[in-house]
Amino acid sequence: MTTVIIDYESGNLRSAEKSFQRMAAEGDGDEVLVTNDPDAVRRADRIVLPGVGAFADCRAGLDAIPGMVEVLQERVPAGTPFLGICVGQQLMTTLGREHGHDAPGFDWIPGECVGITPTDPALKIPHMGWNALQDLAPHPVLEGIAPGDHVYFVHSYHVVPNDPKHRLGVADYAGPITALIGRDTMIGTQFHPEKSQTTGLRLIANFLAWRP
Repeated sequence: MTTVIIDYESGNLRSAEKSFQRMAAEGDGDEVLVTNDPDAVRRADRIVLPGVGAFADCRAGLDAIPGMVEVLQERVPAGTPFLGICVGQQLMTTLGREHGHDAPGFDWIPGECVGITPTDPALKIPHMGWNALQDLAPHPVLEGIAPGDHVYFVHSYHVVPNDPKHRLGVADYAGPITALIGRDTMIGTQFHPEKSQTTGLRLIANFLAWRP
């Protein structure tokens, strides 16, 4: 089976590629391919969409690759297992509200990506560093991951889904911020699993083993 990590010039994908290849080798030996080829995405058994930076810029980067948005809209709602990471997760929602401008997401999980507003003004934005997961919903990709496990965040925005059941976990940053969203055969992490050591590698291995 093949897992593709989509390359649309949004950050350095080397750490993600290495983490997925490591867990694939320890599992069923799936092929992990970093690609910007929509045909490769169409043929893939699983799709990973990373993302670093601004919501609108990442959406524009995908739009700039002929056929990429179309193949994502074809494959992901149809049931191809999908993992969005950081801004890749944010793009799963309906709308990104950043810097006074709205940008369209994929609308797979209705809701909005909005700025983090801690109740404690002493807390800095962006939210950066290790934080504990809380309120985890049961999910195959979260098997073996428990409340209190720490993961690595770098972000100023988070997803607020319209339906609370689509929020699969939170972290506390002077109030709850969305750490995970998901529905059907798609899941997204606001944190970076490829930088989250044991917990992140466990999530990646679970995703590679997921047979929804």
